[in-house]
Amino acid sequence: MARTLTVGAAQLGPIARDESRSAVVQRLIMLMKQAHTRGCDLVVYPELALTTFFPRWYIEDPAELEQFFETAMPNAATQPLFDLAGQLGIGFHLGYAERAIEQGAVHHYNTAILVDQSGKIVGKYRKIHLPGHGDYEPHRAFQHLEKRYFEVGDFGFPVWRAFGGIMGLCICNDRRWPETYRVMGLQGVEMVLLGYNTPQHNPHDPSSDHLNHFHNLLSMQAGAYQNGTWVVGVAKAGREEGCDLIGDSCIIAPSGEIVAKAYTVEDELIVASCDLDAGIPYKTTIFNFAAHRRPEHYQRICQQTGIQRPLK
Repeated sequence: MARTLTVGAAQLGPIARDESRSAVVQRLIMLMKQAHTRGCDLVVYPELALTTFFPRWYIEDPAELEQFFETAMPNAATQPLFDLAGQLGIGFHLGYAERAIEQGAVHHYNTAILVDQSGKIVGKYRKIHLPGHGDYEPHRAFQHLEKRYFEVGDFGFPVWRAFGGIMGLCICNDRRWPETYRVMGLQGVEMVLLGYNTPQHNPHDPSSDHLNHFHNLLSMQAGAYQNGTWVVGVAKAGREEGCDLIGDSCIIAPSGEIVAKAYTVEDELIVASCDLDAGIPYKTTIFNFAAHRRPEHYQRICQQTGIQRPLK
């Protein structure tokens, strides 16, 4: 009997810099209600889904910057979303900026959580592959200061047994790196949930701007196929504070095929019924890691060429 999980990819349109948390949460609630009427078990929201994409600005005032971070989850603004999830019996994935105090020190992370159908947090991931730059670059049309505002995530790439399967999380730029999917693939991941905020324009290489949509889908489809896993990629999209963000929110099967895709750059819900067993043929044949993968040879080649810390 198939293990079917009905998933809603809840794309968000632009969020204004002065838009309140409560207003954004109401948008999330509307999408969750739509997902419930369409029979979804799980709703996936984008990266940094509670605020505008603030790393596009150079913010010198620490107090102003801290306003974009969440000190607890859930909190007063997001509790209604958790409450609704519990009432409807629907889980969700949410990306946000996290301020954490750990071992007496303050840390800032680009974070995503997985919440089950009872409204309980069952998984947390902190973004590892931080893009952009760390210093103010006044010549740019907009900044991309993730390296300034966030620390590299310290959780690795864990997976969680939830929703009847093996779930994994990653965020935005993580999707471009094969190691992201492979580390989770080695743990048997069956569905990867990821949110992103990706600008249409790359100031460092504008010659590739016309390829942004192609590269976005390529990276997710390849990760799905090469690891026999579903991938749910969800964007914050549209023209946000003068910066165009790509959409392309989609649900991708373990075959690498796109089974559902957004067609706007606004708030939009797309839905697919995902058979979690669909990855088995790939995991047991062409991508049977135990039978065909040769980490000992990767180790030897890395030693010969001086590459450090190869993937085992």
